[in-house]
Amino acid sequence: MSEQNKALVQRFVDEFWSAGRLSAADELMAADVVIHSPEVGGIEGLKQFNAALRAAFPDWHSTLEELVAEDDRVAERWTGHGTQHGEFQGIAATGHAVAVPGVVFYRVRDGRITEFRGSFDVLSMLGQLGALPEQLTAGR
Repeated sequence: MSEQNKALVQRFVDEFWSAGRLSAADELMAADVVIHSPEVGGIEGLKQFNAALRAAFPDWHSTLEELVAEDDRVAERWTGHGTQHGEFQGIAATGHAVAVPGVVFYRVRDGRITEFRGSFDVLSMLGQLGALPEQLTAGR
């Protein structure tokens, strides 16, 4: 079961995040999936977040750094890569490349993702985009 769940998560990362195929969320997530962080409001909100991310970073792709599964849970450590060519959350295009680390914890039931709890290093991303005040980046 754990290997099947890991394969499902790998497919979700490859298709939804790296390829930007939004319909993968409908195919691989349960209709009643619970999505935490980013607080986006379900599958449609997650798809909107992904579309906004890809509009700003058209070359966005996620690299799986680590994938661990036990029973119905899968933990993923990833690094997202992309170059900002469009506005992202109020930050005008910079042309800067970013490498942003993050984690997601999934719960899987009956071959579908039923829970998604993700987080990424927003401060790292903002720093790489040059969007942090100088006092926060001093000494880097």
